[in-house]
Amino acid sequence: MQSSNGRACGAGDGFEGSAENRQDHGAPSRDMTYEDPWYDALASGWGEVDGTGASVLAVPPARGERSGAQVRARDVYVEVQRSVAFQEVRSRYRRFVVPGVAVFLAWYVGYLVTATTAPGLMARSVAGAVNVGMLAGLGQFLTTFLLTWAYARHARLRRDRAALELRWDTQELTREVRGDAS
Repeated sequence: MQSSNGRACGAGDGFEGSAENRQDHGAPSRDMTYEDPWYDALASGWGEVDGTGASVLAVPPARGERSGAQVRARDVYVEVQRSVAFQEVRSRYRRFVVPGVAVFLAWYVGYLVTATTAPGLMARSVAGAVNVGMLAGLGQFLTTFLLTWAYARHARLRRDRAALELRWDTQELTREVRGDAS
């Protein structure tokens, strides 16, 4: 039997290696490939040889051993992260998200605390079978949708264009560093 990478499985040792045992128990023939994608996953690359017979490098290089192009591309991203445009996009994001999350969490925790500590208030009828607890629970859904809409609108009006320009500039800079012809 063969593994998915073409190497023989169980080459003569144990139960799988015995041809007569395989034939007696109806196991598949040697022509069939083993299609388990996780088979040999831990050992892939170890002891492999390339087309010239030389052993293939099984371990990737350490972090400090980068090629010149990788180092320059990394420097481009660090430079962009330190740029005023990037900091402005991040601050616009934070100015919306931090207060929005704080208000929403306070509203949610307030709802939970009120529901557990003041069940009489939450059970107070508003109109027929509708009570304060039901309205507050539906208010949670409503505020979730409103916050999502406000976030999308804020992103569209105040961050997306600047972030897109920043992304475009970053792509251009990394293309120049790599030497691509585009």
